[in-house]
Amino acid sequence: MKNRSGTYRNNLSGEAQYKSFVPSPLPPNPPLILDEAMVNMLVAANKSLASLESISSRIPCMEQFVSMYVRKEALMSSQIEGTQATLEDVLDPMAELNANRDVTDVVNYIRAVEYAINRLQTLPLCNRLIKETHAILIENVRGQERTPGEFRHSQNWIGGQGSTLRNARYIPPCPEDMDTAMSDLEKYMNSDDSSLDFLIRAALIHYQFETIHPFLDGNGRVGRLMITLFLMDNKVLTTPALYVSYFLKENRMEYYDRMTEVRNKGNYEQWVLFFLTAILESSQDAISAIDALSALHEKNVMVINGMGRARINAGLLFDYLEAHPIIDIGKTAAALGLSYNAVASAAKRLIEAGILAQTENDGRSRKRNRTFAYKEYMNILKKGA
Repeated sequence: MKNRSGTYRNNLSGEAQYKSFVPSPLPPNPPLILDEAMVNMLVAANKSLASLESISSRIPCMEQFVSMYVRKEALMSSQIEGTQATLEDVLDPMAELNANRDVTDVVNYIRAVEYAINRLQTLPLCNRLIKETHAILIENVRGQERTPGEFRHSQNWIGGQGSTLRNARYIPPCPEDMDTAMSDLEKYMNSDDSSLDFLIRAALIHYQFETIHPFLDGNGRVGRLMITLFLMDNKVLTTPALYVSYFLKENRMEYYDRMTEVRNKGNYEQWVLFFLTAILESSQDAISAIDALSALHEKNVMVINGMGRARINAGLLFDYLEAHPIIDIGKTAAALGLSYNAVASAAKRLIEAGILAQTENDGRSRKRNRTFAYKEYMNILKKGA
């Protein structure tokens, strides 16, 4: 069977024989057909993304927002792969002391995102950068034995638990074809394909990476991160404020089915339309979150400014909360260079103002180990998490 997305290759022989997919290089040939629905969605997605960029350039607390959004994306992307963790787990100030493997998955993703974005300042989006990012992603977690930072040297497959090559839902390229496909993808990511909008190219690149599945573990998370990296590398985004994992998690089965449709029938168009919808809704979600967090910020700043002399330490604590919405008094005091009692007093004022609240799972904790949360802020971030 042959279609424009690729062919199947016979591997081994006899009882051990299986067919692996060999993806065609990008861009699709024959070229994509941009019908009215796709053009309209492309225009809407670009317009929404431009609005997000505009907001990103003028919001004073944008750095804190991006920091929190990276954490939310890390959680969402990891949840798609089955990780069981919550936003509270990830933001827990004691996370490094009690982290389980699920939390470590998410923390590693955060580290990988930050590393990759910094690395883009010295490297283009290339296979070297992808490998380095992957090494951080699966460091000291399940999958660490599966060649972190290296493309696979063995055949992998996708299927339910206990599936084999004989009953797998999908078998990616064999190692030889995978190396060729990743080399081709690297060239395409850095080519000057002016015939297609960057958002469409991002859709094709994400599909292609997931189809190649070059790692033994972590492909989904790396592939979703590559969307943001590609758009930042091409100056479509200046900050990592756009993430599509919330949309993809909410539409998980359709997400997988539409990529399968490309492999089975060469129908790139339906995948690109789905991806553009993800970009549109994700950018709108980010804009709504920024608006809500900005309004919350302004409201609480006014409250704190009315606290008289107490406003100084309360203001310092509030600034800290926007980057660390769950706090431990002792760790916060050390971070701010204030005494324990000064931070405890400031926390008390914020609790009285309804800004801060003691977390619900501290009933058995010693008094000095209680944690407190910026609840309204958390509720905005927790949408879908």
